[in-house]
Amino acid sequence: MTAQERRAAFSLAGIFSLRMMGLFMILPVFSLYAETLGETPPAPVLIGLAIGVYGLTQALFQIPFGMLSDRVGRKPVIIGGLLIFALGSVVAASADTIGGIIFGRALQGAGAIAAAVMALAADLTREEHRTKAMAIIGMSIGLSFALALAVGPILNHWISVPGIFWFTALLALGGIALLHFGVPRVVHSGLHRDAEAVPAFFGSVLRNKDLLRLDSGIFLLHMILTASFVVLPFALRDFAGIETAHHGYVYLPVLLFSLVLMVPLVIVAEKHRKLKMVFLVAITLIGVSELGLLLFHDSLVGIVLALLAFFIAFNVLEALLPSLIVKYAPPEKKGTAMGVYSTSQFLGAFTGGVVGGSLYGAYGLAGVFGACALAALLWALLARRMSPPPYLSSHMINVGSIRPARAVLLESELIQIEGVAEVTTMVDEGVVYLKIDSKVIDKALLTARALEIARADDGEQGGTPVSGHDGMGGRVERVASGGLSLGADIPAPGEVAGEAPGK
Repeated sequence: MTAQERRAAFSLAGIFSLRMMGLFMILPVFSLYAETLGETPPAPVLIGLAIGVYGLTQALFQIPFGMLSDRVGRKPVIIGGLLIFALGSVVAASADTIGGIIFGRALQGAGAIAAAVMALAADLTREEHRTKAMAIIGMSIGLSFALALAVGPILNHWISVPGIFWFTALLALGGIALLHFGVPRVVHSGLHRDAEAVPAFFGSVLRNKDLLRLDSGIFLLHMILTASFVVLPFALRDFAGIETAHHGYVYLPVLLFSLVLMVPLVIVAEKHRKLKMVFLVAITLIGVSELGLLLFHDSLVGIVLALLAFFIAFNVLEALLPSLIVKYAPPEKKGTAMGVYSTSQFLGAFTGGVVGGSLYGAYGLAGVFGACALAALLWALLARRMSPPPYLSSHMINVGSIRPARAVLLESELIQIEGVAEVTTMVDEGVVYLKIDSKVIDKALLTARALEIARADDGEQGGTPVSGHDGMGGRVERVASGGLSLGADIPAPGEVAGEAPGK
């Protein structure tokens, strides 16, 4: 990555982190604060709604705001979203009723900038480095979540929940400053199918059973998370005897250890290609941790061990689920698949708040933890039917202006190369989307071969152009093994003498 691409990736990750910090800092403290609102404590379902309602508005607005950014520009949409988020924070900080806080939290979620941030990241990075930029943003979200859970109780002790909301508004304004001073100017903005939702693809994405299982999974994961945090503060205070100001000292070491312990599991899943096995183990661990909270929520040791198991599994699943989306989604529909996935995630947070509050009011802590354990069991049964994941990654090659007949020839040539499973050419974008086995193929040589074919004169390549190409690109999938190889030890067809393979 160039210095400008790194600057863009880390600045956008910072903007995302500031916003997510603001959303999550109240998660470990709000239920206890809500007891002080009004002459009588609000109904538990309203407490849960206040915690999770941001997910509903986030789910409703994130994809439309991403599409709006295609028309009016990325930065105006991000600034507008951060201003709405700041306004929601001010409303929540000023409110002295649960209804006012619910409205403020809904406004916070309405400032949905996720899709616009991802599109801006795509504008500012080259195709071959876009995955790295997205990974940087993804890691920042995980770290901000962990930091928010640890810092929230400490800030609550110093400035209380209204103070946290005021601080959240300042974080949003800090995000605007970072956007202005840290994010480079966009030279060219366009539609990026690997990073943005395309309305024409929603139907096929929603009909893909494997993608729907993953969408259901992220829905259930964030439902369980939010429902659990509706009642965890009560478990720590009322059953384990931990003062509210000290709750962060429980969360921080648990989260840090879980981040370390999840790494070997992710390595086994990805590097050793045991993805489905690790995936199912992590879901099972979620269920076991909720069962532990059900049985031992009156013990500090029991809560700590259950939380450690929960967050190990949570972190593993947060890493594997997007990876699985990429593996199952057609390469040109990755952005749409991720958009649906993110929407499912936020709807899960909303549902978890409402369900957690309702169950707590009716059945107490045991009702919430028991229901979460059953939800994890349901997820495990659903995930068992998932197809074996293809160990493929997405790869994009910008070939520039290309005629439809040449695009068909390009697809037919590339699909014969060993390690290439799918090829789709978008003629209007001048981009080739591929699914490849990165352990078999050398990306640099693959790119060189694609450019060689795309830029050659019609008389220089073998094969017969196929007529009737619609100009939007087709989709070619490998149906037989073998074919040409572009491994590191075998020269690519047409390779320039003396050219070293890329690393």
